[in-house]
Amino acid sequence: MGRVATREALRFMTDCLKAAGASAKAAEQQADLLLQADRMGHPSHGLNRLELYVNDILSGACKPNNEPKILKETPSTAWVDANNVLGATASHFGMDIAMKKAKETGVGWVTVKGSNHNGMAGYWGKKAADNCLIGMAYTNTSPLLAPTRSKKAALGTNPLAVVAPASDGESFYLDMATTAVAVGKIEMQMRKGEPLPGGWAQGPDGKDTNDASLAFNTGCLMPLGGGEHTSGHKGYGLAAMVELFCGILSGSNYGHHIRSWSHTGKGGPANLGHCFVALDPECFAPGFSDRLTDCIQHWRNLEPTDPKSPVMAPGDKEKKAAKATDERGTVSYVKQQIESSAAMAERLKVTPMDVKLD
Repeated sequence: MGRVATREALRFMTDCLKAAGASAKAAEQQADLLLQADRMGHPSHGLNRLELYVNDILSGACKPNNEPKILKETPSTAWVDANNVLGATASHFGMDIAMKKAKETGVGWVTVKGSNHNGMAGYWGKKAADNCLIGMAYTNTSPLLAPTRSKKAALGTNPLAVVAPASDGESFYLDMATTAVAVGKIEMQMRKGEPLPGGWAQGPDGKDTNDASLAFNTGCLMPLGGGEHTSGHKGYGLAAMVELFCGILSGSNYGHHIRSWSHTGKGGPANLGHCFVALDPECFAPGFSDRLTDCIQHWRNLEPTDPKSPVMAPGDKEKKAAKATDERGTVSYVKQQIESSAAMAERLKVTPMDVKLD
């Protein structure tokens, strides 16, 4: 393991994206998205994703300096063409529109086509919550989810996020893939050289596998819930719902039509779809934030089945990780990430990260 100052990690990721061809603003927005994932304890969506973005820019699959545009809108809705920019650029654009409409009408619902991977979904929900709104974010991804009874992937990990502000410094934060895990967690097990827990992914025979490399190469994640006998069909249904809101509603690629995402960057434009929703709780029953805080604190204070593992409210894990990161002032990376980052720094002719080895 190695430790890197958070500002240094942000500098490195920004420099790499700029060296690949992104403008300063686009690079900074994308790098902050990655850093926040590492900061909040989700390394699958942090530095782990940088090389994929860089290669998409270098290959021309992504055009980071284009401008998104609104194609159609009403007082409460908008349809956006991201014009193949980085996912962070498209998502700031889309959520900003949703928030503006929510402030004016109570709700803003925006779909985006022609986009790229937009990282940790909770980042976009939190953007709305930081502005006193309930934020929801959905996105489709490369096909990696094998529907129940299927040996072949037909949907993406299709994450969803809901983030809401509460009183007394509390907040509700839900960010989840509709697969058992995100594919980035398979990648992290590979980087660490560790096997997969049961129920994460299928092998080519359609059966559960603990082999991380086999699972990654097969590209068939289990739906949330696992097999059909443990309600995996519900995760499949949620993934299909996200596809409805993202790819199908926005007119982007969807499900089985989405390219596979690889480190080569040669798959052509992703044309992913996003959906951003912002709601103003002040348009509904008074006292929303106090009731939400009451719920959060009640859940957290429930008697645990194991005294060593207290009950957590949605978002507690991320808040705890972020606090620890801020107190240390560093983020940690496994040996393989440090080595691959050094190789990328040499390839792009940027200053490598200053790493303190443990």
